[in-house]
Amino acid sequence: MNDNVIVTWSAPDNGGSAITGYTVTFKQTDLSFSADTTNCDMTSSTATTCTVPVTALRASPFSLEWGSSVFAKVVAINSYGNSDASAEGNGAVITTNPDAPVSLAENTSLRTKSQLALTWSAATFTGGATIEDYRISIAEQGGSYSVLATGLVTPEYTATGLTFGTTYEFKVESRNSYGYSALFDTITLLCAFKPNPPTTVSTANSND
Repeated sequence: MNDNVIVTWSAPDNGGSAITGYTVTFKQTDLSFSADTTNCDMTSSTATTCTVPVTALRASPFSLEWGSSVFAKVVAINSYGNSDASAEGNGAVITTNPDAPVSLAENTSLRTKSQLALTWSAATFTGGATIEDYRISIAEQGGSYSVLATGLVTPEYTATGLTFGTTYEFKVESRNSYGYSALFDTITLLCAFKPNPPTTVSTANSND
């Protein structure tokens, strides 16, 4: 997952007295704002950035769901008091790896002696971002996988140029803006087809 959210801002006009610190607050699921004083306590710092772990924003009191935008406000502090809060700033989205595709199966209607066709369905959990495409890899049974195709935007693929009589393993992964699914769905298929018609058929008389 995206491990951290980085908040940055520009130092304001100090009102004639040096800025001594800032207060940074984040929007919660109930739309109120509160501070993460464990990771982003800037009240005694003049730095204009802080970093908050996604795990903190996922936890109470923020309780942000996967796919949530992260909104922050900043208040400047000097010896005369606190500024008004800044306008909300955002840009970060809490994302993680999507789940693997599900229901990987063969489309038997497209099977030939040298090709196998696959279909699958998108995972329910997308990691907080839209599934962008899929990657499919192939291996002879028991062997190492190699990437067969990437950037597949529809949940289907036909592998051609295969060797009949060979058993193949396929795996499919989902990808969102964060990356590929940590897990994958697999299927094992023998590349085989119905036999060719017999040849050289003839008839002969039998001794009565």
